[in-house]
Amino acid sequence: MGNAIKHFITITKHRHAVIRHCKKAGIFWQGLLHDLSKYSPTEFFQGAKYYQGTRSPNDKAREELGYSKAWMHHMGRNRHHFEYWRDYSPIHKGYMMPVKMPLNYVVEMFCDRVAASKIYQGKNYTDSSAYDYFMAAKHRRVGMIDEESSDICEELLFMLKEQGEEKTFAHIRQMMKEYKYDKKRKSRR
Repeated sequence: MGNAIKHFITITKHRHAVIRHCKKAGIFWQGLLHDLSKYSPTEFFQGAKYYQGTRSPNDKAREELGYSKAWMHHMGRNRHHFEYWRDYSPIHKGYMMPVKMPLNYVVEMFCDRVAASKIYQGKNYTDSSAYDYFMAAKHRRVGMIDEESSDICEELLFMLKEQGEEKTFAHIRQMMKEYKYDKKRKSRR
């Protein structure tokens, strides 16, 4: 029971941090919907069982079971995860290929990674934490994420590392304004 409460507190703190970041990024409503699937029985119960407080319970589940049922459920329902954006290629028949992520989901992925670093690292968090984590796994993402989507997230995380939150979120808000304008313009054609 204790781990269930701790897990609930951790995922709720994380979700609230993402909501705050999404608000700063200009995608507040998207932030409100962030990670709601973590409260579903499939994700919540496995998360509580493998809760550690310092890293994702999915990692512990993988070590013990060889897979994480919660993660497979989560990535199939949450568009801010690059794993969601894979489909069979019309060019390379029979092969799953990464698909370019819409910018708003790349931005939510950025917000998610920053919030996760803050929650799991606590007082050890710095503006370079999320960038360092993202870059440490870059070699494992090759061929799994659309290159442009990865580059945008990496650039935003690097900007956070070098220039801090205020400038990075101002830059993101400007990107989102241009993105929304371009989408409206293209839909009128």
